[in-house]
Amino acid sequence: MDPRSKQPTTTATCQSPCIVPSPHSVQLFPPPNFFALSVAETAFINLPRLSPRLYLLLGDCSLSSCASQGCLGDRVGDHRLAVMGTLDVQRNKVNFSSGRTFLSSFRYGLKETLLPDDPFRYLKGKSACSVAWGYLKYFVPILEWAPRYTFAKFRFDLLAGITIASVAIPQGISYARLANLPPIIGLYSSFIPPLVYAVFGSSTNLAVGTVAGASLFMGSIIGTAVSATADPQLYTHLFFTVAFFTGIIEAALGIFRLGILVDFLSRSTITGFMGGTAVIVIMQQLKGFLGLKHFTTKTDVVSAVRALLANRNQWRWESAALGLCFFGFLLFCKHLRTRVPKLFWLSVISPLLVVVSGCVFAYLVKAEDHGIQIVGPLNKGLNPVSITDLKFQSNYIGTVMKASLISAFLALSEGIAVGRSLGMLKNEQIDGNKEMIAFGLMNIVGSCFSCYLTTGPFSKSAVNYHAGCKTSMSNVVMSICMMLVLLFLAPLFKYTPLVALSAIIAVAMIGLIEYEEAYHLFKVDKFDFLICMSAFFGVIFYSMTVGLLISVCLAVVRSLLYIARPSTCKLGSIGGTEMYYDVEQYPNSYVHPDILILNLGSPIYYANAGYLKERILRWVEEEENMKKKDADLQYVILDMGGVTSIDNTGIGMLFDVHKNLGRKGIKIALTNPRLEVAEKLMLSRYIELIGGEDWVFLTVKEAVAACRFALRELKCTEELSL
Repeated sequence: MDPRSKQPTTTATCQSPCIVPSPHSVQLFPPPNFFALSVAETAFINLPRLSPRLYLLLGDCSLSSCASQGCLGDRVGDHRLAVMGTLDVQRNKVNFSSGRTFLSSFRYGLKETLLPDDPFRYLKGKSACSVAWGYLKYFVPILEWAPRYTFAKFRFDLLAGITIASVAIPQGISYARLANLPPIIGLYSSFIPPLVYAVFGSSTNLAVGTVAGASLFMGSIIGTAVSATADPQLYTHLFFTVAFFTGIIEAALGIFRLGILVDFLSRSTITGFMGGTAVIVIMQQLKGFLGLKHFTTKTDVVSAVRALLANRNQWRWESAALGLCFFGFLLFCKHLRTRVPKLFWLSVISPLLVVVSGCVFAYLVKAEDHGIQIVGPLNKGLNPVSITDLKFQSNYIGTVMKASLISAFLALSEGIAVGRSLGMLKNEQIDGNKEMIAFGLMNIVGSCFSCYLTTGPFSKSAVNYHAGCKTSMSNVVMSICMMLVLLFLAPLFKYTPLVALSAIIAVAMIGLIEYEEAYHLFKVDKFDFLICMSAFFGVIFYSMTVGLLISVCLAVVRSLLYIARPSTCKLGSIGGTEMYYDVEQYPNSYVHPDILILNLGSPIYYANAGYLKERILRWVEEEENMKKKDADLQYVILDMGGVTSIDNTGIGMLFDVHKNLGRKGIKIALTNPRLEVAEKLMLSRYIELIGGEDWVFLTVKEAVAACRFALRELKCTEELSL
């Protein structure tokens, strides 16, 4: 007899004291006595077969225990057991239908994909005007915090704004020189973009400015098409064009809620890329340290070393000595900050002190006469309009788009990561898509006013946070300070020694080489370490683009491997609990005879369906090889709790597994399928194939109990037939 045949539910009554279990618990111990069960079957040969539902709830008041206590009645004709009380035979039922239409399910899935944080959930049930105002405040965050802004907050923002302005001046000049741009462009880029971000940005800690990595990267890409020395005007205009297209890409990603694409730049990739970039930036600064007039435009370390040795006749000891003094002073201030945290302000203003002292020194000793190069003339005045300088010609558009696409991802990954990291310290939630829109708008507007690419650099943002900023008003204060510098003080920086800028950049880059993070990756995850090192060595030995692409490709391959080769495990019962866990992790767990329990812990798609089929059948084969002849495998329980979704290929795989196991007389039970999966399995009639809803359980424990009962019932039937 098939032990899985459907039978009507049996109600049992009792006239002698028996234990009645809770309707919410499933008691399986002590197990039924086969002899007592045989006595019951012999006495009531016409009794209908008990279904797994009844066995799950009989517990200590099972048929066998009542038989052994002599509690059996004589109402054979009514097909009843005369035992004391009434037992509830219900069990936890699996829900197979959501009651939602396809359209509602599609809308829900689309919302979870594009709006996982549901930023407009507070607008439900409000008037049309309130909804419109809510949408406007979402996209223009200044409308949210400006009405509540107080003078007490302004005092903190004023101090923070002045502090980051002191950082923006030397960094702006230095990073512009790193990109082979006129130094004044770096100051322009710290004036307009921060004002735009203050209106549209959502982070209270982010300080806007240029970054070394993107500056060097764009310089290397644009430099392949136009020479910075042969045609400096066109070279500069292409930087503005790259900033324009980068802004469009960033804003589009934010508007269409595609921030998930930025997540493909993993932390390992960013760590390796930034570390490699820091190394090649430091190598590039040897030109300033040694006072060289000619140097390679390539970014790899080999080319830099070759150019350094080829031009050794241009080395100037005066420049090197001054550079070492500035470098040592900056390192001392940085070290002092870690030893005496109260003196953090000294490390903050140390770059500005280097620039000011360098200007004074160069002016007094006439540095150019001693081989120490200076910045040169800086025209005072605000940003000139550059919208007519944007280049859209076909012979440059390929280079521009290449630089824009990669720069957009670099700028977004750094800016969003910095905003979220600092936001966690204040328990603030940063919307990455909203930040993308803000970054995009500030680069679009900035490109029209002689600014090149800006984002949220970590160094400046960290200074902003430690200075006590409260809102984005600190960026406004910085912009006002930069406006005053551009109007009145810019010409004074003409005497800034280039070696001072090189020292500032070199010290800043040392902080980007995260040795401890790389070592942590090596200890925790070797593949992540490989991804990190591929980016690092690809950048320093070939190019920034190649290093980034190699690392991203490895990360994507790893993700695909996780999808195509998901983990499955065999489950066993943990003594003293109702839990079932991986037997490899818990070797002392109890494995039920005749029953194989497998956990499928990932979505089942066309990419992994074949692997899962082979893996399940291999588990079955291994289990059969371990079983004795008198203990053949009878049931396979598939724990579907981790299967979040399944496609048609995955369903076909389950049909194939059922067919293969059916040839061996092995039956399948399912546990805890998610709603979407359960609906598909029901519509495909797979549930009907395995025996109906009675063989889909909420927990592994219920499934094991049902299988054990069915096996015992079958064994008793076979014994009675002898």
